[in-house]
Amino acid sequence: MDRLQSMRVFQQVVDDGSFAAAARKFDMSAAVVTRLVGDLEDHLGVRLLQRTTRRLALTDAGETYLARVRHILNDIDEAHAAAQAHAQEMSGVIRILTPPVFATHVLAPLVAEFGRRYPKVVLDIHADSPLVPPIEDYDLTLLGAADTFDANIIARPIASSDGILCAAPGYLRDHGIPLQPEDLARHRCLRVKLQANRHRSLRLINPEDHNREVEVQVEPALLVNNTTALIRACLDGAGISIQAIDIVAKYLQNGELQRVLSPWITGRNTLYAALPSRKFIPARTSVFLEFMTEYTRAVLKKMEARQD
Repeated sequence: MDRLQSMRVFQQVVDDGSFAAAARKFDMSAAVVTRLVGDLEDHLGVRLLQRTTRRLALTDAGETYLARVRHILNDIDEAHAAAQAHAQEMSGVIRILTPPVFATHVLAPLVAEFGRRYPKVVLDIHADSPLVPPIEDYDLTLLGAADTFDANIIARPIASSDGILCAAPGYLRDHGIPLQPEDLARHRCLRVKLQANRHRSLRLINPEDHNREVEVQVEPALLVNNTTALIRACLDGAGISIQAIDIVAKYLQNGELQRVLSPWITGRNTLYAALPSRKFIPARTSVFLEFMTEYTRAVLKKMEARQD
């Protein structure tokens, strides 16, 4: 028995003075309403209503019980309203877990504009890359994965972007611009450290040639397990790096980095925002999700327009 529902039905029957009227309010049959009140009486072990063909009357136990029920239901309704008001309030803290590279190149650039629009919302960003992210401990957790991402978590895609090759203009002046994938063999390649020497093999895809693939062998000049450090080395002219286009978008726009071997890409990745639950998402979190999605996609659209 749903005791709370039975209590609401009992109160409505008394207020309306009729099982049939209460049934209409709850969109139930009169038989169901009668059963719910009967189940409540059986649970309590007392009769709450005196039923006659003409009217309903509360018993002494029914009057005492109804008074308490009204207080209980009012408290529940007020608690529900307070929770909803909190969810709609455009203030408070949004706790975000993100890999350091996303903290630097995705979140940090949008903080100023988001703060201007929603000055009472505080972004509490924790930059870390745990093996198993504690998603339930945060309002949002940013994750990067290939388009085949299939995890048993609640995640919303923010934006998808290509992995591209890029280098500083100074490096390209000193070492020349690669014109075909095989030219990478004679260049200084900066790579994320991978297991089992996989960093010596590089797969490239040409989306303008039916996704034709080639695999080239490279000898990395730098191996590092931190993307931000890799970008810094690339900006300083250390060599050619593979980066998601959304991560290095601002450097491509201001000319600090230059894309090479276009239209070849190394794959496509999607940025996801994982949520601890589908329900009761505070308004501030929903607003930030929409803002981050629009902001990030606008940056990518601008970059794609520059590539055309």
